[in-house]
Amino acid sequence: MSLDTAFAELTSLVQRAHTLGTVGELLGWDEQVNLPSGAAEQRAAQHAALAEAVHAAASERRIGELLVELQKPDGALSVDQQAVVAQARKDFDRATKLPAEFVREKAAQGSRGYHAWAKAKANDDFASYAPVLEKNLEFAKREAAYLGWGGREYDYMLDKHDPGLTAAAVDRLFGELKRELVPLVREITASPTAARAKTAAGKLRGFPVEGQRTFLREVTEKIGFDYGRGRIDVSLHPFCSGTGSDVRMTTRFKEDEPLDSLFSSIHETGHGLYEQGLPAAQLGTALGIHAGMAVHESQSRLWENQVARSRGFWRSFEPRFRALFPTQTAALNAEELYLAVNLVEPTLIRVDADEVTYNLHIILRFEMEKMLFTGELAVRDLPAAWREASREILGLEPANDRTGVLQDVHWSDGAFGYFPSYCLGNMLAAQLWYRAQELRPGLEAEFARGDFSWLLCWLREQVHAQGRRFDALELARRVTGAELSPKALVRYLRERYGALYLG
Repeated sequence: MSLDTAFAELTSLVQRAHTLGTVGELLGWDEQVNLPSGAAEQRAAQHAALAEAVHAAASERRIGELLVELQKPDGALSVDQQAVVAQARKDFDRATKLPAEFVREKAAQGSRGYHAWAKAKANDDFASYAPVLEKNLEFAKREAAYLGWGGREYDYMLDKHDPGLTAAAVDRLFGELKRELVPLVREITASPTAARAKTAAGKLRGFPVEGQRTFLREVTEKIGFDYGRGRIDVSLHPFCSGTGSDVRMTTRFKEDEPLDSLFSSIHETGHGLYEQGLPAAQLGTALGIHAGMAVHESQSRLWENQVARSRGFWRSFEPRFRALFPTQTAALNAEELYLAVNLVEPTLIRVDADEVTYNLHIILRFEMEKMLFTGELAVRDLPAAWREASREILGLEPANDRTGVLQDVHWSDGAFGYFPSYCLGNMLAAQLWYRAQELRPGLEAEFARGDFSWLLCWLREQVHAQGRRFDALELARRVTGAELSPKALVRYLRERYGALYLG
């Protein structure tokens, strides 16, 4: 068998396993958008059965045989083929080391965990959720042990979401960021402008949901999302799933907080644009899957913050916003509206946080996760530890667990190690932003004209089209010419918010 024939067969088998996995994503989307309340246990069984089928396809013996053939020292694979084979080897080794029954149980547990979390959050009842979280933690540690990461379980969870990252590396990056960020937050919130921004934001009330739907649809289409290959719905917690041909996004609506649905939607659109920009013919291989969650979050956070909170963006969209909501916006002039969009005010809720204080929420969660995995913190003690950390890091203490430890969905299905991706993504987004401006100095003027095409095309070429050829650290070096660090993020926050609040 020729190398090309073997490679083609390997690609076919890898893509088949990935296609089965996308069915699981669709089940998960439906679970949070459409599932009847009485169908939760059946959905858990469906997830379990499908996970078993995906595992069987991913661990098929023939894949192993082809990998042996393709990884012979005398092979003459191209650089792209080598990337595909290396990723296939990593996925195959992972699949063959995980027992099928474990995979099945973990999938069912993740589904049940979501419903347990939703109920616990609604009832402010952490005690009912604690056993689920303990079991999820147990599953995570077992998974790490199966794969040879015993004693380094949290490093495994970080590597699972962002290949190559470790707790020590994240610790260093977050420590540097925290030293810069805490005093900046104090400076901004002590500014007289902070009170004016809060007053302006308080005037944004009574925005009909249908008008919000219309506006966010127009905005997300304008920046490049293809609704012929995706859709947006409503869920308890905004998210994006699916692949380039079928991207499923969700948001949520509040009549007295119209910017929440808008920026949530733009955030998820950033994820969707990344998926739609991956090479469709290579879907499921290293050339057609994303580089990791930090890179994914860099795309969502860049569009949500650097782009959608810019003056250029609002010069383009403010007239339409006012036309849709003339009564609701009548009391604000253009500068007040821009202040409301860029309000900086510490909040207990991560997804409601402004982009200056947002990273403090991630640092808090990173600290909690580390201690859970080392055993320094027991699940039952999480609420108290969360309140203490929130008071120390955010300067706020939640009055209940609904606004504290229960606010986020991620741990309900065992997605430990995911939270750091948001902050790492913010760092990469800032580096990409400055590099884009170096190459295109008139970028914001283009935004003001409603033209976002150059930025999207550049990201498609530099980030999306690369698939998983490079991890987040290498991608940062190649595209921005610098190591991933907090420096660009701190510079960006000081420049944008310093001009608004401290100038």
